[in-house]
Amino acid sequence: MRRLLMKGIRFYQRAFSAFSPAHCRYYPTCSNYTLEAIERFGAVKGSLMGMARILRCHPLVKGGFDPVPAHFSLRRNPQYKEEDHRGKKR
Repeated sequence: MRRLLMKGIRFYQRAFSAFSPAHCRYYPTCSNYTLEAIERFGAVKGSLMGMARILRCHPLVKGGFDPVPAHFSLRRNPQYKEEDHRGKKR
């Protein structure tokens, strides 16, 4: 299951995401975040984390640096909440 989900995300990245302008407000992108979450936490928990991240990625949010947390969580990684993708405070 894990491999199938990861292949699907990689297909999306190559087939669709590569030809459209970047829309993700976070770093790493939502698809890369989901890949890493699935690798770390498995298909079910990783997919849930990816879906929660995609729901957080909308025009009303500043975005910024939001890596996959060390422990399972559906919330934004609080350790990096005030940093951009370069690790600088906003």
